[in-house]
Amino acid sequence: MKKIGFIEYYLNEGHAIAYPDLIKKYGEGRYEVAYAYAHVESPAGGMTNAEWAEKNGVTLCDTIEEVIEKSDVLMVLSPDNPEMHEFLCDLPLKSGKLVYVDKTFAPDKATAERIFAIADAHGTKCYSSSALRFATELGEIDKSKIFKIYSEGQPPFDIYSIHQIEPVVILMNTPAKRVMATGDIKHPAFTIEFADGRLAQIYQAGWLGFRITLVDEDNQGKVIPIQSPFFDLFIQELIDFFDTGVIKAPHEDTLEVIAIREAAEKACHNPFTWVDVK
Repeated sequence: MKKIGFIEYYLNEGHAIAYPDLIKKYGEGRYEVAYAYAHVESPAGGMTNAEWAEKNGVTLCDTIEEVIEKSDVLMVLSPDNPEMHEFLCDLPLKSGKLVYVDKTFAPDKATAERIFAIADAHGTKCYSSSALRFATELGEIDKSKIFKIYSEGQPPFDIYSIHQIEPVVILMNTPAKRVMATGDIKHPAFTIEFADGRLAQIYQAGWLGFRITLVDEDNQGKVIPIQSPFFDLFIQELIDFFDTGVIKAPHEDTLEVIAIREAAEKACHNPFTWVDVK
């Protein structure tokens, strides 16, 4: 059985709580979360790192180095604090072991580029993605007929915008040019203009589930609720990455997603003004 090591900001958060059982389920006994490091205790209180470790039968390590040494493959979590990823990823990405980095990959494109540069310099295979990348519905869409996209999802922007931006990037398959916000950071709504002139509009307005509306050049629309078990599908793809070393999300896609997210955040603080995607 291969050992997975978690490297976390704090362990009392949704992904660290959900992953161990899902990995057991889809790893079919071939993988287990065996080691973990957490940088701080949860600022929200609740379950301590030691309590999380005891509950999940995981050895809590004192250092990132210890997790790397004892583990076969690595996961850098901290999904709600991407500003911690550059620090938490440094040693794992120098290890040469397979590394998955949880969403959101980085707070800005410059940081994302630095993180990937570490992996490239040390020959470490890694990737990061939204779980929505693996929704069955996305794979069934004919991208050639997409003229415009309307995407609906859940706020807050800093935690969940990745889940709408990444599917849009996959479907448009064209570099983004600029972003304009028509809402604000608490009520996000923004338009992405792509290099070929096509547009995608993203709304985050309460928990409505994820839904994409596609419009073709003839103004014919199709509404696609995302109903497939995308989180489970994501875990299955993660296990396959650990089995094969095949990266599941191109680094170029991740950099584009983070660049759009960075521009959208700036735009939400200055509505009705175009902000270039750089």
